[in-house]
Amino acid sequence: MKETKVAPAVGLTDAQVQARINNHQQNTPPKPLTRSIQRIISDNTLTLFNFVNLGIGLIVLYTRSYLDLLFLMPAFFNTVIGVFQEIRAKHAIDSMSLLTAANYQVRRNGKLVALHQDEIVLDDVLVLKRGDSIPVDGRVLTSGNAEVDESQLTGETVAIVKQVGDPVMSGSFLISGQLAFQVTAVGVDSFVAKVASQAKKEKRESSELLNTINRIIKVLTFVIIPVGILLFISSELKRGNLDRAILSTAAAMIGMIPEGLVLLTSVALAVGAINLSRKKVLVRSLSAIESLARVDTLCLDKTGTITTGNLSIQKVVNLKVYNDTDLKALLAQAVYGIDDDNQTATALKRYYDKVPVTFKTTIPFSSQRKWSGIELTNGTSVVMGAPEFIYQAHPLPEALTKQMADLAKQGYRVLLVAAGVAPLDAQTNDALDPVALVLITDELRDNATDTFSYLRAQQVSIKVISGDNPLTVANVAQQAGIENAQAAVDMSTVGEDGDFDALVAQYTVFGRVSPMQKKHLIEAYQRAGHTVGMTGDGVNDILALRQSDCGIAMASGSESAQSIADFVLLNSDFDAMIYVLNEGRRVINNVERVASLYLIKTIYSVILSVLFIFMSTDYPFRPRQLTPISALTVGLPSFILALEPNYQRVKARFMRNVMETAAPGALSVVFYVVVIQILSRLFNLGYNTTATLTVLMTGIVGFCALAAISWPLDRGKITLLAVLAAAFLTIFFFFNHIFMLVSLLSWKMLLFYLPLGASVVPVFVFMREVLGKRVFSRINWR
Repeated sequence: MKETKVAPAVGLTDAQVQARINNHQQNTPPKPLTRSIQRIISDNTLTLFNFVNLGIGLIVLYTRSYLDLLFLMPAFFNTVIGVFQEIRAKHAIDSMSLLTAANYQVRRNGKLVALHQDEIVLDDVLVLKRGDSIPVDGRVLTSGNAEVDESQLTGETVAIVKQVGDPVMSGSFLISGQLAFQVTAVGVDSFVAKVASQAKKEKRESSELLNTINRIIKVLTFVIIPVGILLFISSELKRGNLDRAILSTAAAMIGMIPEGLVLLTSVALAVGAINLSRKKVLVRSLSAIESLARVDTLCLDKTGTITTGNLSIQKVVNLKVYNDTDLKALLAQAVYGIDDDNQTATALKRYYDKVPVTFKTTIPFSSQRKWSGIELTNGTSVVMGAPEFIYQAHPLPEALTKQMADLAKQGYRVLLVAAGVAPLDAQTNDALDPVALVLITDELRDNATDTFSYLRAQQVSIKVISGDNPLTVANVAQQAGIENAQAAVDMSTVGEDGDFDALVAQYTVFGRVSPMQKKHLIEAYQRAGHTVGMTGDGVNDILALRQSDCGIAMASGSESAQSIADFVLLNSDFDAMIYVLNEGRRVINNVERVASLYLIKTIYSVILSVLFIFMSTDYPFRPRQLTPISALTVGLPSFILALEPNYQRVKARFMRNVMETAAPGALSVVFYVVVIQILSRLFNLGYNTTATLTVLMTGIVGFCALAAISWPLDRGKITLLAVLAAAFLTIFFFFNHIFMLVSLLSWKMLLFYLPLGASVVPVFVFMREVLGKRVFSRINWR
C-alpha cells in the first residue's frame, strides 16, 4: 500500500483520522492482564473435577438415592466462591490498570495530544522520549540522536541508532534521545503481532504451588477411573446389588477428588490481588504473588528505592580551566542544548537558568554510555557524566581522582564535566579537559531505614545494583541501614565476562553497573539457589527485571519498565514492598497449611479403595456420609484459615511440608477403618453401625489435623474448632437419619466410640511425629 505523506509538525487532521477508523486502520488495545468474565466462569466450572463430580452425580441419580447427591453442594459452593472472588480480583486489577495505562504523544492538527495505544491510527505521527515503549511499527521522521533497544524482539542488547527514514518496530523501546515517527502498521499488521509467540520473551513463571497441584491432578486423573472401575466390579461380584455397588464406588471416587484445593488456591491468590490493589499495588500476574513470597534476595537500584529520586545540585566545583562566569554559561548551554529528560538533567535545569543555544550535534545520555555531550557552533564540545566512562585512554590526574573519591565517600553523586575545542566523538573524549565537578545529592526516603530493617528481620537479603559510583551508593546504603553495605565493587572494572558468581558471593553493593551486567548479577544469584526479586524504574533495568523471579517497577519510572514487571507500585513508594511481601507470604503459607486437609481425604480414599477391592466387605462410606466430613473438617475451615495473617518465611518445599500432616492423617483414618472392620466381625456389627463409627473417627482425625495446622491456637481458632466440632456432633444426635448414621445415644455405641475416640489424639500425634516428621519429611516429593 502506498504510504501517505504526513508533515511531521502537523500530523493527521480529524477528517483523516476518522477515515482511517472507518477503514479499520486503528490500533488494537493491549492484551488485558485479566481473563474475561466469561472465561473466568468457564475455567472455574468446566474443570476435570467438576465433570467427574457431575458424572458421579448422574450415576448416583440412577439409584434414586437423592440424599446421596449432597456431596455436590460443597463442589457447587466452592465453584461459586471461586468465580466470585476471581471476578472481584479482575475488577480490582482492571481498575488499577487504567491508572498505569500508557499515553502516547501524538501530533494531530499541528498539536501534541495524549492518546491511549488503541486510539493510534495508521499514518499518525508519534513523538517519543527516552523510556517510552514503541507500540506500533513506523518510519522515523525526525531523530534527536535516538537509540532504540530491540532486545525484546531480537535478543540483541546493542543500542541501535535511528536516523531519518529508518524503521522502528513495535515491542522495542527508546533508551536515549527523542524521535518522531510515522505509523506504518497497526494492530495485527504490526511486527509484534505477527510474531506474537516470540515478540516479547515472557518471564519464566515458576510456581511450585500451582505446579504441585497440577501434578496431583495429573496423577489422580490416571488413578480415579481405573480404581473406581475395579472397586465397582468387586462390589458387584460380592453382593450382586447394583445400587449398593454404585453408591460405594461413588463414595470412593468422591473422596479421591480434592476439588476445593484448586479453587482455594485461586481464591487465595485473587484475594491477595484485591488486598494489594488497596495498597496501590498493581499485580500483573497472580502467580507472581507466590514468586515474591519465596524471594530471599532483593536487588534494587539506589534511586527511587533507598532515595526519593529528588536530585538537587549542591555545588559546582570549578577546576579553573574557565572562570566562573564562562563556566556557568558553558554548562547552561550544554544542559539546555542536550535537553535530556532524566532526573539528573532535570536537576541541572533547575540549577541553571535557560539560555539560547546553537549547536552542531548532541549525544544524549544512555545507560550503556553513562555520559552525554554537545558540540556548540563555535567548535567547543562539552560532555558530562560518570568520570570512569568519559575518558578511554586519557587518565585523570591523581589528585582529581582522589578528590572525586573523597566526595563520593561523603555521599555525593559526582558528575565530571569535560570541555575543549574539538569535534564531539561518540567513541572518545580524550581530546577534552576536565573543567568542573557537579556535586549532586539525593534525599533518603523517610521510612527507608525501617523498611530495610523489617526486610532483614524477614531474612530477605538486600543487594544494591546501581549505575552510580560505588562509594556514593555504599555511603547511602549504610545510611539506610543495609547490612554489609561497605562491601562495594566498581563494575566498570569488571566487564561483561567477569566472574559474577564470585562477585555475588563477596559484595553487597554494585556500582557503575551496565544493563547487561545487572542481568548477569541476577543470573548469578539464581545459580546460587536464591529466589531473586528486582526493583527498577528505568530502561536500564529492563533486562534485569525480565530475568528476575519477580520484577517490581515504580509507576514514576519508564513505561517500558512497567510493562515487563510483575508488580507496579502505583505510588512509587518502596515502603509498599512490606505489604507486597507479606501478602505473598500470607497466601502461600495459608494455602500450604490447609492443602494437607484436602490431601488427607484424597490419600485415605485411594488407600481404602484399593484395600476394599480385595476385602470381602463393602466400602465403608456412602456419598452422603462424606458431606459432613468434607464440609466441616476441610471445606469451611480451609477457606477461613486461608484468609488469616501468616507472614512467616515460606518454607522450601510445598509437597514435603504438606505431606508431614496429610500422610499421617490419612494413615490414621486407614488405621481406624481397619480396626472398625475387625470389631465388626468380632461383634457382628451392622453396616450402618460400622459406617457411623467410621465417619465419627474420620471426623475426629480431621479435627486433630485441623488443630495441628492451626497451631498455635488462639481464641479465634479455638472458637472455630469448637463451633465446627459442635456442628459435627449435632449431625450424629439430631440429623443422623439424613446421613444414614446410627444415633450415638445408646450404651452399645458408647462402648465402642468412647475408647476409639479417646485414642485418636495419641494415634494421630504418634503418626505425625514419628512418620510425618521423621519419615515423610525425608522423602523427595519432587
